Amino acid sequence: MKETGAQKNTGAAIPGRLRRAARVLVFAMLAGALATCWADPMRLRQVFTEQVDRRLELPPDEAQRYGHLARDELRRAGIAEEPSQYALLVDRSAAVQAIFVFWLPAGAAPVLIGASPVSTGRPGGFEYFETPLGVFDHAVANHDFRAEGTRNEFGIRGYGEKGMRVFDFGWQQARRLWGRGGTSTMRLQMHATDPDRLEPRLGSVQSKGCIRIPASLNRLLDRLGVLDADYLRAKAEGSAPWVLPPDQAPVEGAGRYLVVVDSGRSERPAWSPPPKPGTSPTGAHSAP
Repeated sequence: MKETGAQKNTGAAIPGRLRRAARVLVFAMLAGALATCWADPMRLRQVFTEQVDRRLELPPDEAQRYGHLARDELRRAGIAEEPSQYALLVDRSAAVQAIFVFWLPAGAAPVLIGASPVSTGRPGGFEYFETPLGVFDHAVANHDFRAEGTRNEFGIRGYGEKGMRVFDFGWQQARRLWGRGGTSTMRLQMHATDPDRLEPRLGSVQSKGCIRIPASLNRLLDRLGVLDADYLRAKAEGSAPWVLPPDQAPVEGAGRYLVVVDSGRSERPAWSPPPKPGTSPTGAHSAP
């Protein structure tokens, strides 16, 4: 009886092992499919068009101009052209106020994935800064966090809806836009903003120095890990940062650099229209 019982237990264990093996195989196949899907920048461009609701349509010559500008700034910062990677470029010019997502293939021309309106620092009250220029590293040394979605005394959600990711680029020197001017330290972040009252103002200078982006772009960058190269490295080494979404499907060639430039344009280009006229909402000055 004992032998028979042992045989029954072994027989029951075999299907269990087969099921586990099958699950492992399925997960491996899904991972492979995702890797294949996100290995093609043209696929990401399609997803950008489908999922980002506030987009700017650049003519080819402008896309090429900004792509070369991104690469030149990275080169000046001593960042090698290899390996191929994604990068973000922001033009803080008051006449542009735009962010561009680029694929920078080693040895080939930059590829524009998509562009959206932003808001950068404007002259205002106390602790308003000019968004600093330069190349900024998105690294785990400056931990990202997620918005709580709470409203301030004016009813404004400064970081946007609950769960929106706040991309942190650390303490930076920036020009003060109040008082006697000069420079001091500010925390440079890129984040969503109040979806009802401040997101419609994207495309104009509005922030205290941070970079406000559309919520739909925030979700895309977060879910696909477009700028998460260092976070993914930490995860591969066994110390996954808590901020990474559990369902993240990272692109191949995730980058880590945000480039901020000022094109100095005096006239607004047709492809970057200003926000619709309207008064600034009460308490707009209270948001980052």
